[in-house]
Amino acid sequence: MGHMSLSQVIEALLFAAQKPLTTRELVSAIKGAGGADELLPNEFGRVKDAEVAAALEQLKIEYIEQKRAFQLAEKSEGWQLVSDPAYAPWVRQLFPAAKPVRLTPPSLETLAIIAYRQPITRADVEAVRGVAVDGVLQSLMERGLVKIAGRADVPGRPLIYETTQFFLEHFGLRDLDELPNAEELRTRYLPSAPVAQTAAPAEPPPLAEAPSGEVAPAQE
Repeated sequence: MGHMSLSQVIEALLFAAQKPLTTRELVSAIKGAGGADELLPNEFGRVKDAEVAAALEQLKIEYIEQKRAFQLAEKSEGWQLVSDPAYAPWVRQLFPAAKPVRLTPPSLETLAIIAYRQPITRADVEAVRGVAVDGVLQSLMERGLVKIAGRADVPGRPLIYETTQFFLEHFGLRDLDELPNAEELRTRYLPSAPVAQTAAPAEPPPLAEAPSGEVAPAQE
């Protein structure tokens, strides 16, 4: 067997993986090979994270320079080999599932508000859009783009919503900081729903004094 390079080992791992692999997972797999029961020693047993990260970047550049039909993409959950989008018409033939329905403008507007201002309540989304979003919100949740993240710490404890991991994958983002103009749009003023003021409970009227040994009747 000829000499193997670190890049080739990484390439084999990425090719065989069923999911994206982080740099840490790659390092662990590379170091874990070999041992007393193996015929060949593990020449990469002392590989460092920085070496694997550098090899990943080099592979990414090589695939682009060689104009390969696949790419090395860094996703939010790790690195993965993916087909070049230019070949999508052919690759799609292997997956003849029904085409997903495109998001409507109201859905995109609602999704954008949630993405930039999450976590956010339904009422605050409606305050920005000026219309009810119950149906749109339900649709986004059914598509796996939005999820319930808990309840807001305000009177009434309304549900709050945020985007999902699938949202990042669907739009090709590693994290929310890669949203276009993220810093600017997060700080721009947007209207919000008025917070309902919860009135303090009225104190019960005092019981009327009664003669010793007798109990005053309850106030109605």
